[in-house]
Parts: sequence; C-alpha cells; structure tokens
Amino acid sequence: MTETVAIALDAMGGDNAPGMVIKGAHLARKRFPRIRFHIFGDEARMRPLLAKYPKLNHASTVHHTDQVVKADDKPSVALRAGRGSSMRLACDAVRDGLATGVVSAGNTGALMAIAKFVLKTLPGIDRPAIASFFPTIRGESVMLDLGANVECDADNLVQFAVMGNVFARTVLGVLRPTMGLLNVGSEEMKGHEALREASALLRATNLPGEFLGFVEGDDIAKGTVDVVVTDGFTGNIALKSIEGTAKLYSEFLRQTFRSSILAKVGYLLARPALNGLRSRVDPRRYNGAILVGLNGIVVKSHGGTDAFGFANAIGVAMDMALHGAIEKIKDDFAHLTASPPAAPAAQVAGA
Repeated sequence: MTETVAIALDAMGGDNAPGMVIKGAHLARKRFPRIRFHIFGDEARMRPLLAKYPKLNHASTVHHTDQVVKADDKPSVALRAGRGSSMRLACDAVRDGLATGVVSAGNTGALMAIAKFVLKTLPGIDRPAIASFFPTIRGESVMLDLGANVECDADNLVQFAVMGNVFARTVLGVLRPTMGLLNVGSEEMKGHEALREASALLRATNLPGEFLGFVEGDDIAKGTVDVVVTDGFTGNIALKSIEGTAKLYSEFLRQTFRSSILAKVGYLLARPALNGLRSRVDPRRYNGAILVGLNGIVVKSHGGTDAFGFANAIGVAMDMALHGAIEKIKDDFAHLTASPPAAPAAQVAGA
C-alpha cells in the first residue's frame, strides 16, 4: 500500500466502544500502515486509549462530541436529533471529502438513514442495500440485500446484482464473478414475477462475469455463485438462519466432546484441526457489511464485535477505497444503461 487513505470512525458505536474501536484501528494499521483516521467521539475517553498506541495517535485526528446514537434509537429520531452525534459527524466527513469512507458499529437502522440522507444514492440506484460476505465450500461469496429493503422490484434486484458484482471484484478479488438470484427453485418458471423479470434483465446485461440464473438456499453454502442476489426480507432470514445453524453445530460439538472421558481424549487429539476450523468460520473474519449504493463508502460493523473484528471492518472499507469501488459501480451502471434493450420475444421468433 503506497496510497494514503483517510477513514472516519464512529468511536462511540458498538457494545464495547470506544476501546474496541481504538484497538481495532491500531490492528488495522498493521495491514494498512499509511491509513489515517478521523475519529469522532468523546475526546476525554479516547485520549488515554490512543496514548497506548503512539503510531495510531500520530495518524489520527480526534473530533470531540459527547452526542451518541443509542442502540435502541429509532432511525427517524437519530436523523432528526443526532446532527451532532459521532455517527452523523463521521458520515459528514465523507460527504465533505475529509474521509473516503466511514466505519461504525452503531445502530444499523440509524446508520442507513443518516448515510442515505447525508451521502445520497449513486446515479442509477433507487435504494442502497446491505451486502456482506461469508465462507462457503468453494471459498467466499457475497450476498445482498441483507435487510435494508423488504420489498423489491426487478430493477432493484438488477441494481443489487451490479453492486454485488463490484463487491466481489474489489473485496473478494474475483475478476469475473458469477451471479445468481435466490429463488425457491432453479427452474426458469419458478418464483414470483419480479424474480423472473430480473432474471431476463440480467441475462441481457454485459456485466463482468456471468449470470447463472436462479439458485436455491443450499447453493449459498455450496458457493455455487460468487454473488447471491435477493430482497432484504429473504436475505435477512437466510443470514440469520446461517448464523443460527453455525451456533447450533458449535454447541453440538461442544456437548459431544464433553460427553465422556474418551470423547475428551478425542478432543485433545483433534484440537489442532478444530482450531483451524474455528479460525475458518470465525465470524470476526467476515465482519463488515457494506451499505452499497451510496455516494461514499459506509461499512457497518457488528455491534458486539471485538477489536479484531472491527479491524476487519476497517479492512473492508480500505479494500473498497483502494480498488475504486464507487467509481466501478458508476461505470458499470453507465455501461448497463447504455446497453441496447433486448429484442422482444415475439420479434425474435418472427425473425
């Protein structure tokens, strides 16, 4: 990394803020030594923490505010009454060009509302979406939307596919991503009208990579496609189901290895392999959901994460910044809208 990039941090968002945020920034600098931070929050609480990390302290500018968006604040209240909050000021920093992106572990609904109001959506995008990545059998995949838009039409789904395609290229490093629409079956006649219409539109696009059609729920973990596209209602349920299943199997393993003396001996023998498995599926490694579609980089960290997880969320913002994700989304939409419309089926049949 030779380029200096500034990132704004909402230091007061999250269960363990601001300690988790400051230590996470320190860890992120080990991967991105030329990163600079604009940190928004209670200066009296942050200065002693920054003093522990002299290099981070030197690379950071502290902006004091004692206003905080609470975890249970309604988005409308946070937007109206939180103009001086750490979350709002961090988003303002991106709008004003002080920072390239913002990372917050605060209230998700409030962050979406504030970021959309402050930064606006990119040309060609009606609604921003929440995108994140996760481990699969083949490697890693991205899925969106994960809860921002409960109801979506065909155009929204196509827009999500464009943004997910860019995420896969910039964060996952996939040059030509495969894409699929999450459906109740892989057959072309399955699903509601918006899905079938979106499928037809995506087959006619010239996005980098390949659209593979419909995928089912079990294709998510298989890694059948690099980009899984769905509405926020379905995506959020799928995400929470995956998280719940992972916790269930972890508990089953724990109970199994505690069930007898022989099982405990087996655990000791298998511990190196289990440690590798734990690292592979560690949710902190995949921390950092992108609010894609906004005129600026906005990353939502899990509110309960630790410093390691927050550092990875900062890493997602940096990957997006260093690879020009916003410009790539603009370019892809420009090419998408410039593409000639597909000929009607009746016209093709009569040719």
